[in-house]
Amino acid sequence: MDVDTGIDDALALVYLLSRPEVHLQAITCTAGNVGARQVALNSLALLELCGRQGVEVAIGAEAPLEIPLVTTEETHGPQGIGYAELPAPAQEISPRHAVDVWVEDVRAHPGEITGLITGPLTNFALALRREPELPRLLKGLVIMGGSFYYQGNTTPTAEWNVSVDPHAAREVFAAYRGLPEDKLPVVCALETTERIEMVPEHLRRLGEAAGAGPELVLPEQAEGLRSSSANPIVACLSDAIRFYMEFHRLYEQGYVAHMHDAFAACAAVGRTPFTTRLATVDVETGSPLLAGTTVADFRGLWGLPPNARIVSSNDPERCFEELISSVGALARRSMSYGPPAAG
Repeated sequence: MDVDTGIDDALALVYLLSRPEVHLQAITCTAGNVGARQVALNSLALLELCGRQGVEVAIGAEAPLEIPLVTTEETHGPQGIGYAELPAPAQEISPRHAVDVWVEDVRAHPGEITGLITGPLTNFALALRREPELPRLLKGLVIMGGSFYYQGNTTPTAEWNVSVDPHAAREVFAAYRGLPEDKLPVVCALETTERIEMVPEHLRRLGEAAGAGPELVLPEQAEGLRSSSANPIVACLSDAIRFYMEFHRLYEQGYVAHMHDAFAACAAVGRTPFTTRLATVDVETGSPLLAGTTVADFRGLWGLPPNARIVSSNDPERCFEELISSVGALARRSMSYGPPAAG
């Protein structure tokens, strides 16, 4: 899992940790929602919150390939996880660089690892420069990024992850051109991830699924109100997601939270229905007006082979059923080992 752990990345990570059949090989961190070191600390703290030990967390790129880094604390909070506050993690950040993790682990397990990228594509682009065979060595790749003939969430035409490092995104899509269909990345873009719209009712149900009682995060409550849940996972996610809902309301999108990365995680493990459409994707890097815009040729007008499978439909209700039931079960189990000790 390659992340820039903000709020929706956090839910995606907790979800993956809730799935008993999923082996999380490693977490690689890139700068995006917040700086790369903070991403790593957030990821380690969430692992410990969920009672998971021994998952390697490595820092990678701390800036995009060619342009200055832009972070988005106004969207995800000063530390990237909204109002949530977690103890400093006991586990150390890996001495390995994220690119080494990508290359060495995939080489060691050919055909076995599915990559899930929920942040900018910088780490993976650098890994491809080191090992161009990664697309063939991976079992598969799921990317949260892009928007195709759909309003962007960073500029009028660009999605956040791609806009942070459009040059990296362009290199990644170019590396997949001409590969067999089953090797092409599954791309979860805004037109389907914005359908995964978390509302207060979902948080209420999460608290109940955890056995902690209904978790009430409501638009009429004071901004910044902290959760009183005795369940540490529910409280953390509630505090993070309240911030995200307040952000969306500030930008006149309603008291909701778009869980882009959580959908990508469900898709990566095959536990939510979706369909895809083959396309040839490229990314604009030269135009100041359109930088980060992802363009999909669905009709073969460029005369180039496909390099992506873009998610064309999904089922938000079933996605939330999966997230709530699985994360709720993990949160219920977490009470057997209690909240993390203060660091």
